[in-house]
Parts: sequence; structure tokens; C-alpha cells
Amino acid sequence: MNLFRLAGDMTHLLSVLVLLLKIHTIKSCAGISLKTQELYALVFTTRYLDIFTDYISLYNTTMKLIFLGSSYSIVWYMRHHKIVRRSYDKEQDTFRYHFLVLSCLILALFINEKFTVKEVMWTFSLFLEAVAILPQLVLLQRTKNVDNLTGQYVFLLGAYRALYILNWIYRYFTEPHYVHWITWISGLVQTLLYADFFYYYFQRYTLFVPLNFI
Repeated sequence: MNLFRLAGDMTHLLSVLVLLLKIHTIKSCAGISLKTQELYALVFTTRYLDIFTDYISLYNTTMKLIFLGSSYSIVWYMRHHKIVRRSYDKEQDTFRYHFLVLSCLILALFINEKFTVKEVMWTFSLFLEAVAILPQLVLLQRTKNVDNLTGQYVFLLGAYRALYILNWIYRYFTEPHYVHWITWISGLVQTLLYADFFYYYFQRYTLFVPLNFI
């Protein structure tokens, strides 16, 4: 554990809290992609298969439970809550995410550190997390205007990954033999996908212009 990883974890947690605040308090999921949320639920499910078999620390287990519980809670709200589900824009959220899942699974079967069920699923979760934000970004491009909470949610997700890259750089120079190419490349791809969003996000707060996408 180091400062960059802790900051990344807290930023990730804050992004989830912001989204839950929007859904639970405002009773609206407008501008939120259900497909991205379902992908994140799948990411955490396949990544944390070891939650009841490999104990690392109380912090580690608690964070796993929080992300699992919150991801499924968000999906439930958007699919089944009698008020929240009415604000879900199904007609705009049409990204064919099944191709992402299949592609990441095939890639994980061929590129992994060890060919076991747990390791393949862990690698699959890394690949899928790298592209899970795509349905959300496409939805933002289609709807053009983005409310504050949705914008903050996506920004915090991007910041979380950027902080994790700093964590990897720090560990590379401070820990001997610390090399994880699969994790690094997946994280870099995920961060690059946020580049367009970050541009318009900072433009909004520095030039006071609406958060629109071209």
C-alpha cells in the first residue's frame, strides 16, 4: 500500500458514492449507462472470485465487498426501482457490449499469467474494465449535455485509473521485480479512453462552457 494506491481506491469509492447519491437522492439515472454498470458488475464478480478463499487483509476484503455490493445495487436500481428505472434512456444506451465481453474473454484465454480458471477470470476482468466505460462515453456523446453528478462520476473514474498508473510507476521503482504487463497495458488503455471526456470536462470548468461532446 502506498499513497497513490490509497488515493486511487478512495477516488474509485467516491465515484461510486457520487453515482449512488444521484440515483438514491434524486431518484434518477438520467445520463447513466446501464450497460456500463452491468459490465462493472461483471468485472468485480470475475475479479473477486477469491474473496472467500484468499484472505489478504480486512481493508482488501472490505473494499471487494463494497464494490461488489454497490455495482449490483446500481444495476438493481436502474432495472427494477419503480421510479429510477423510468429515467433510464434505453433508446440512447444501445452500445453492443456483448462484443466487448466476448472479445475480452477470448483475449484472456490466450494472454494470461497462468492458465487456471481464477487467473483467466482475473485477466478477463482487467481487459473488460479497460473498455467497460465505452457504453457510458458513447451515451454522453449522444445526449450531449451532462449534469454535474454524472460528469463528476465519470471524471472520478478516470482519476482513479490515472492514480493507479502513478501507483504502478512508484512500485516499479521501489519494489524489485515488480512487472505486470497485462495490468499496465489494460490500465493505460482505460485511461486513454477518458482523454476526450477530460478535455471537455476541464474546458467546462476553466472556460465555463457546457459539457458537450462532438
